[in-house]
Amino acid sequence: MHTIWKGSISFGLVNIPIKLHAATENKDVSLRQLHKECHTPIRYDKVCPHCEKSVENDDIVKGYEQAKDQFVIIENDELKEIQKVQADRAVEIIDFVELTEIDPIYFNRSYYLSPGEGGTKAYTLLRQALEDSGKIGVAKIMLRAKEHLAVLRVYKNTLLMETIHFPDEVRAADQVPGVPEESELTKKELSSAKMLIDNLTTAFDPDKYTDEYREELQKLIAAKREGNETVKVEQPELDTSNVTNLMDALQESIEKTKKKKKATGGRKKTASKKKNA
Repeated sequence: MHTIWKGSISFGLVNIPIKLHAATENKDVSLRQLHKECHTPIRYDKVCPHCEKSVENDDIVKGYEQAKDQFVIIENDELKEIQKVQADRAVEIIDFVELTEIDPIYFNRSYYLSPGEGGTKAYTLLRQALEDSGKIGVAKIMLRAKEHLAVLRVYKNTLLMETIHFPDEVRAADQVPGVPEESELTKKELSSAKMLIDNLTTAFDPDKYTDEYREELQKLIAAKREGNETVKVEQPELDTSNVTNLMDALQESIEKTKKKKKATGGRKKTASKKKNA
């Protein structure tokens, strides 16, 4: 499993070297956008509309738009300074709480933690302490140039870190339009709804749920491949008719200037003879 980050967990006075691994993966079927006429893949270039030319990454800076077409320029060095990336890159556990106290709306992305060099015993200690206490750790971590709030818990004998949203990143539910306050329900309606819930209640088994859309799309792609319903895109050749070798261009320019100089010199000599006569 690929390591995407190396650092340590700061657990009181205990420092645990750890490695971070993505716990989930996106299995969406990727579809390219093609030109309907010739099936050539569409390219998206970074173009400056003012200069009317493509720009490279080195020519791009970051800016905060404070008003329409007004930006505050932020340099990369300034960003690095305020990112507060610590030298030891520690995941600092701030508090311990009950998992049930955190609503699922806060959860963002999951990462597996494995012990780094010399961290096996301390890793085991934290894992066992979390299991025995039934608590999870609330921590902060700098990841991909952004500070994240996260929780550490045990998942199938492995320490798992889940980044969670900060409170101000979760929108207020009372701002959702059209949500009714109260509605008059009959006892029969409510009883029927509860009975339906009871009938559909079961133990959670994640293996029973599949992405049916992705499976059908993969079947469609496989069928088209077997039926040879594919297209071969011919990459357009670059037009080099207007491209001239640099040395040839320089040599041609030199010859032209020589001819022009001779012609000008001849006219000057003729004019001088006439004047003397």
